[in-house]
Amino acid sequence: MPYTAEHKEATRRRILESARRLFNDRGFAQVSIDEVMDQAGLTRGGFYRHFRDKAQLYAEAVRWFLCPEAPKPWQDCSRRKRQAERVVDAYFSRDHFSDRESCCPLLTTPADILDGDAEVRSAYGAVLKRLVAIFEADLGDRDEALALAALCIGGMVLARNVEGPLAQAMRGAAYRRAQNMLKARPC
Repeated sequence: MPYTAEHKEATRRRILESARRLFNDRGFAQVSIDEVMDQAGLTRGGFYRHFRDKAQLYAEAVRWFLCPEAPKPWQDCSRRKRQAERVVDAYFSRDHFSDRESCCPLLTTPADILDGDAEVRSAYGAVLKRLVAIFEADLGDRDEALALAALCIGGMVLARNVEGPLAQAMRGAAYRRAQNMLKARPC
């Protein structure tokens, strides 16, 4: 008996979530299809029923970050802050810094994006555009939004690639500068 459409969609989501976590943690080149499928509790044989190849899976896993099914800490609207402030707070949080699996895909190995095909770069660009749009909506200035996104991503990438006090100093300095940018542009 064939699987239902709901079962197929649930299976696809399991694969995407497994891939998102593994790619975020280790990057595109270091993760195999077998590992993704194993982490999802499936066998390799079913992979090609859902995805053309590993590059398509990577692109969709990056986009998966934008889905409502993968909630982010800054989606908590109970706090009385602008969305841009919630994003910056969450982005530079210790939890986000330490979480290699569920973090923003913009922090994963940039070489993966550079070496990726057009579909991979497009997915990465979609997440970046969404981040810039959140900042622009609150700041009202595209250049400031672009600079803030670059500061958040660059600050975290650099902090994650060094150890000890320098990592914390880098994260802290970038966070303070991001807060200053937001304070300079009141609601």
